[in-house]
Amino acid sequence: MKFCPQCGKPLETQFRDGKDRIQCTDQSNDCGYVFWNNPTPVVAAIVEHEGDIILARNAAWPETWYALITGFLEAGETPEEGILREVKEELNLDAEIVELVGLYEFHRMNQLIIAYHVRATGEIQLSEELVDYKRKKDHEIQPWAAGTGKAVQDWQAKRGIFNEVITFK
Repeated sequence: MKFCPQCGKPLETQFRDGKDRIQCTDQSNDCGYVFWNNPTPVVAAIVEHEGDIILARNAAWPETWYALITGFLEAGETPEEGILREVKEELNLDAEIVELVGLYEFHRMNQLIIAYHVRATGEIQLSEELVDYKRKKDHEIQPWAAGTGKAVQDWQAKRGIFNEVITFK
């Protein structure tokens, strides 16, 4: 952004509250806009379906990358509503929440991930965002080093599973 979304005046980077922040050049009471760049909330699901865990591959990812179902939390919905909506949209499955797995930072994407374990029923039909999926037993999944991989690692640890962490290549 080069111009203030509130008043249209130029934006500039200034030191504020301990960090460089993009803000409006008009810091009077008339505007005072500051771009805080707060993390975006994302919901994620460890989807249990017919005794297996479903990992999916996004159309934009390399062929070897499979991960959890994720999506952005939408305005006006709770994280629980958001993840159930995402499981329905991405896999066409009806789900129920088993447990909150945890909250995870994903600095590279400036996201806060809210991860759940869900049990799902129905027949899998992938959305246009996904191109493939795999079924894995809980002990067969190797957690990955960032983002939702940390949720997988914590979820497995609660079950006494301590698999080696991998790096996507």
